[in-house]
Amino acid sequence: MSREPAPVTPPVVCTIAGSDSGGGAGVQADLKTVEAGGGFGTSVVTSVTAQNTTGVASTHVLPVEEVEAQAAAVVEDFDVAAVKTGMLATTPVVELVTDRVAGLDCPAVVDPVMVAASGDRLLEPQAEDAYAGLVAESTLVTPNVDEAEVLTGREVTDPESAAAAGEDLVDIGADAALVKGGHLEGEDVVDVLVTDDTVETLRHARVDTAATHGSGCTLSSAVATRLAHGDDLATAVQEGVDLLARAVRYNLDVGEGPGAVHHTVGIRGQAARQPTAEHVEQVLRALRERDISSVVPEVGMDVVGATPYAETEGECAAVEGRVTRTLDGVAAPRGVRFGASTTVAGALLAAREADAALRFAANCRYDEGVEAALADLDGPVVEFDREEHVDDSGVVVTRQGVRAAVTGTSGTPVAAVGEGGPKEPLVTLFATDTGTLVDRVTMLVEAV
Repeated sequence: MSREPAPVTPPVVCTIAGSDSGGGAGVQADLKTVEAGGGFGTSVVTSVTAQNTTGVASTHVLPVEEVEAQAAAVVEDFDVAAVKTGMLATTPVVELVTDRVAGLDCPAVVDPVMVAASGDRLLEPQAEDAYAGLVAESTLVTPNVDEAEVLTGREVTDPESAAAAGEDLVDIGADAALVKGGHLEGEDVVDVLVTDDTVETLRHARVDTAATHGSGCTLSSAVATRLAHGDDLATAVQEGVDLLARAVRYNLDVGEGPGAVHHTVGIRGQAARQPTAEHVEQVLRALRERDISSVVPEVGMDVVGATPYAETEGECAAVEGRVTRTLDGVAAPRGVRFGASTTVAGALLAAREADAALRFAANCRYDEGVEAALADLDGPVVEFDREEHVDDSGVVVTRQGVRAAVTGTSGTPVAAVGEGGPKEPLVTLFATDTGTLVDRVTMLVEAV
C-alpha cells in the first residue's frame, strides 16, 4: 500500500558566495546554517577555493557567465525569500550580483567578504569600489572591522567608531549595517547595529578561541534565514548573533588548524533535550532506590541535567518541585521539566564555564561530615559566600557566585559550596554523566 506524500514548504534562501573545500565557510557553511534554521538553501557559486582550516591554497573565480546562469536557474524556479552574498572576488561578479539583488523582491544580507580568517585575500583590491552599489541594495550589510574600514574609509577602533562606520554605510544606501566587533579589543564582543533611526549594541562574552572559521558566513546566513521566515530585522540580527556566540563556544575541533564554528549547534541542542530529560529521570530512579534522605537539604534537592550546548537555565532539565524527604525515603512528585531550576541549573552552567563536559548536578545539605567526604572527590571543591552575590532585590545569584569561584581554578570542579546568609549551607555536586552523579550523592550518604 502506497503512502500519501506530506510535503513541507520551507522558505528558500539563496547564497551567492564562494565554495570552501574545507567545509567551514563559504557556500558550505551557508547551506548548513540555512538548513539548521529551517530554510531551504540554494546556491550560486562564484568561485572555487582550495582551502582548509590552515589557509587558502588557491582560488579560481568562475566565469561571470556561469555565475549568471546559476542565478537565473535559481530565480526562475524558486520563490526566493531571502538572499545573502559572500565571497564575490571580482568587479564583474560584484556588479552582476548587484543587478540580481536589485531585481529581487526579498531581503538581501550582504557579507562583504574581503579577507579570509587566515589572512588570505578573497577580493581583488580594484573590486572594493564596486561594493558601494551592492551595499546600497542591501537590507543589511555585515562587515567586520577591517571590511568596515575599507568600505567607509573610516578607522574603527571601538564601538563608537563602529557606530559611525555603520551610519556611513546606511548613508550609502543600506537599510541597516551590523558592524561586527570580534576584531576589537575587550573582554566582550560588541557588535553595533545601525539603522536610519537607531544605534544598538549587542554584547557577548568573548570566547578564548581561534576557531572562528566561517563565523561571518554563519552569522549572515542565520540572519537571512530568519528574515526569510518573516522576522523583523532586529529580531533576526539578535537571533543570528546569539547563534554565532554559541557556535563559537561549541566550535568544531576538526582539521590541523584552529577549527570552524558549529553551524548546526542550535538544532543539535534541540535534539538533545529529550535524551537529557530521560537522563535526569534515570538519576531520580537511582536515588529513589537508595535512602538518600540524610543528604536532602531542608529546601529540597534539585537534580539537573544540561544539554551538551546549554547556555541558559531553560536548556536544563530539572525535577519540578524538587526531591523531598518523606517517611519512606524521598519523593519527587511532579516529574522533570526544562526550566524548572534556576539555582542549581545556574550553578551547573557556571561550572560548565570551567569544563563544558559537565552535564549533571544535584544540591545536598552541607555539614562537617559532608565537608570531610568532599575531600575524597577527585577534583577541586570551590567555595563562595552567598552574601557577596545578590541581585538588586536581595536574591542570591548562585550562578554568579559559582562562576566567580571557578574562575582561575585548575581542573574540573566536582562541587561548589555556598555558605553565608540566613539559609542553610548547601553543596552542589557536578558530574559529566549520570552514574558519576549518583555515585557522588551516594558517597555523601555513606559518609554521614
